[in-house]
Amino acid sequence: MFNSSLVSHFVLGAYIDIGSLKYAAFLILLLMYGGILLCNLLLIVIICLNRTLHEPMYLFLCSMFFNELYGSAAIFPMLLFQVLQDIHVVSSVMCLLQIFVLYSYGGIEFATIALISYDRYLAICRPLRYNSIMTPNKTAVLIALTWCYFILVNVFITYGLTAPLTLCGNILRKIYCDNYYVVRLSCFDTRVNNIFGLTHMFSVVLGIILLIIYTYVRILHVCLNGSKQTRQKALSTCTPHLLSLINFSFGAFFEIVQSRFDMIALPNPLRVFLSLYWLVVQPLINPLVYGLKMTKIRLVLRMLLCGK
Repeated sequence: MFNSSLVSHFVLGAYIDIGSLKYAAFLILLLMYGGILLCNLLLIVIICLNRTLHEPMYLFLCSMFFNELYGSAAIFPMLLFQVLQDIHVVSSVMCLLQIFVLYSYGGIEFATIALISYDRYLAICRPLRYNSIMTPNKTAVLIALTWCYFILVNVFITYGLTAPLTLCGNILRKIYCDNYYVVRLSCFDTRVNNIFGLTHMFSVVLGIILLIIYTYVRILHVCLNGSKQTRQKALSTCTPHLLSLINFSFGAFFEIVQSRFDMIALPNPLRVFLSLYWLVVQPLINPLVYGLKMTKIRLVLRMLLCGK
């Protein structure tokens, strides 16, 4: 796959030898993956089958839950396989595929969080114009553009910039494949990869962050100057979204910092935890947060469970 006959596979060098505890780790990971599949699929089915939930915010949430299934499929099966092995290797083809899925998952997740922020801004700050601005067609276009953009960009990054590299090693100090770590193995100058990666990351991430900050500054302004009913509405609809935003931003930030700055002083178990946090915790808690906090979802779920 790469321009080197020596690199047909990668060694994942961050795994810790835990002896017989690997079976307990396997069971924990299996239960977590089962919980992610069950909760996200349940909420997708609830939103798709119930017409009262065919509103922009719930459609954005449906896209988010589907994306979390997509990202989890790239990390959990490999973790479940690798944790039982004594030698942790992955083929170069599977490594590139994992990089592509995980990076597109991260971009889609962050962009979807921004879309929900924009939707909440319109609902709270522009309630009279909400239905005319956030139409079903516009909602579908925004979701489609989010998926298409990040999939196409990551096709270019993974298969246009990373795959042609000639590598002088095959050991990744991670428990899964990471584009930055693969690029660092290149025998030659990777300036183009680094410039494009940093430029794209800062431009897209900065744009999304500015949109989120603007929407919540406006929402806060309305809450401070609005009625008690307005504050309660904003609080009930924005709390789960803020929890999701903070959790994902925290995990992604620490993953970027510990990868880019090579924080080898940190204990290996802590580095493993930080690198997995944004991939494991987000799809696990998001369905719980939205399912418990969003009144409409909670009511429909209660009706289904009670058989009404």
